[in-house]
Amino acid sequence: MKFFYILWLVIQVLVGINLILPLLLYILHFFKRKLHFSASAIKEYDYAIIVTAYEQTNLLPSVVSSLLKLNYSNYLIYIVADNCDISNLNFNNERVILLRPEEVLASNTKSHFYAINHFVRSHEYLTIIDSDNLVNTEYLNELNKFFADGFIAVQGVRSAKNLNTSYACLDEAGDMYYRFIDRKLLFDVGSSASLAGSGMAFLTSFYRECLEFLNIEGAGFDKVLQMEILNRGQRIAFAEKAVVLDEKTSKPDQLVNQRARWINTWFKYAGKGVKLVVTGIINMNWNQFLCGLVFSRPPLFITVGLTGLCVLLNLFISPELLYFWLFAIVSFFFIFFVALNYFKAPKSVYTALVRIPKFISLQVLSLFKAKKANEISTATVHYYDREIDEANKSDH
Repeated sequence: MKFFYILWLVIQVLVGINLILPLLLYILHFFKRKLHFSASAIKEYDYAIIVTAYEQTNLLPSVVSSLLKLNYSNYLIYIVADNCDISNLNFNNERVILLRPEEVLASNTKSHFYAINHFVRSHEYLTIIDSDNLVNTEYLNELNKFFADGFIAVQGVRSAKNLNTSYACLDEAGDMYYRFIDRKLLFDVGSSASLAGSGMAFLTSFYRECLEFLNIEGAGFDKVLQMEILNRGQRIAFAEKAVVLDEKTSKPDQLVNQRARWINTWFKYAGKGVKLVVTGIINMNWNQFLCGLVFSRPPLFITVGLTGLCVLLNLFISPELLYFWLFAIVSFFFIFFVALNYFKAPKSVYTALVRIPKFISLQVLSLFKAKKANEISTATVHYYDREIDEANKSDH
């Protein structure tokens, strides 16, 4: 009987730590060492901006227009239009190189390396942008600060370019929560920011070293890349002012397919996170240990569901543990609203919070589709095609 009680305690701690860890990171981040950039060390590095598109091209003119407005001169834009009809695309600018692979690639990394293999010059750094993104005019200048400081991998901010539905608002709320914990707090306490699939940049030679000889199928290339970086003992910087505007999910079916793919990715790579935790302990490597914890953490809706189940069972099994869960739940809500406040969530995001139960129910539906996620949705369908004039404002 004692064995089962101890096992019950362990299970609850493993679930509850996901709610409490962000609070611990928040406390630790007040003791961080502030980065001081040397203006004399920052120079205008040569960038390749890789824009990947799969099947859809309707948003490419907007992203290219945004990139051509960068307050920067030393860069070229490589558009990889995979399985796309490019007959209507005409970018009359020498900075833009339009590439259409002869064979369907259906892979982020294959598209990236298709661009790399078609570089017209040897770019020192590369940055990856999605076809639905828009960028801040100072995007590359902000990345340069971290590269000049010695980092070889940097993740910027992916903020919402559309808050046109409650689903988009809730998607942005969740993104702010993860952005605050997985990027800002992790980086502040001496670990690495989590990669987000776009709005990220690397030393070109390092990116090639990490991924060139790996065959990555389906979603999750950013997870593989992050693991490769951490296994090499490197840190990923978080550039809070390197802003990319990203389309948030605005329709239920879009949300279900996208989350199914993400859940599929978590099941696929969570074990590697546990392994990284062990590696971090053996190596006494704070960066690997913390990132491993975050890497292996289940999606938030699963944690919420398990929390509710634990609270319910404790009403009958161990009422004294309800104090632990009260602390864990209060910790979660505190950090959640700190994150929204830090990233200046608009009123529409707060208003949409009342629809969280519906949002969670759709993610539960995604769970049942996760096994065949890559068959259901090879790429996210983009619906929001209105160019945002505010894209280049620094306060996003």
